[in-house]
Amino acid sequence: MKFTKALIKGKFLKRYKRFFADIKVNKEIIIAHCPNTGSMMGLLNENNDAWVLKNEDPKRKLKYTLQILKTSKNVIGVNTHLANKLVHEALQNNTLIEFKNLDKIVTEKFYNKETRFDFFVEKNKKKIFIEVKNVTLIRDGKTSEFPDAITTRGSKHIKTLMDAHKKGYECYVLFLVQIENCKYFRIAKDIDKEYYKNYKLAKKSGVKFIAYNCKVGSKEIKIDKKVEILDE
Repeated sequence: MKFTKALIKGKFLKRYKRFFADIKVNKEIIIAHCPNTGSMMGLLNENNDAWVLKNEDPKRKLKYTLQILKTSKNVIGVNTHLANKLVHEALQNNTLIEFKNLDKIVTEKFYNKETRFDFFVEKNKKKIFIEVKNVTLIRDGKTSEFPDAITTRGSKHIKTLMDAHKKGYECYVLFLVQIENCKYFRIAKDIDKEYYKNYKLAKKSGVKFIAYNCKVGSKEIKIDKKVEILDE
């Protein structure tokens, strides 16, 4: 997915009120929208390199959106709103090994009155649900992790996917790792033991878990390669 224009590089100063980030660009401090309200563990160190996108819409109060942060070892896309767009593009372009030549792609498909999944796709009459989880946590420089905070919503999604699988749907959780050159992925069981427990139950019941990393740049972010899931 190409950005509408090249990103502007600066230095991250701080995030506050969850939605705001101060970024120093040259000698000016700008306020950027932070499109990630999660914990962003390990990313919010002062003076990390940061890239923002300028928006020309006169109706927007904040003219900049934070898109990328660089830690000591990794370049990371932090805009969670891009995750589904990136996966949608990959589904259309046959980028993902598991989902080539699909007959149908539907976004935000309701499974029941309470839950909708990010994608419903069909291939050769197989009915498939895909739930996307955006990943920005990396603690050892090479292994990405999810979640970066306790996620009751994530556990609920896993349980509902198990129910859908029992009713004949093929079900996937796709961990989208917006981290350049990340080789491995694992569940952060020390952060959310309940999510890890549900992950193990779902995997045993037939729900499939896959992870893909991204190429992250100032002009484009796109899904790159499948990442090995370490099942520890």
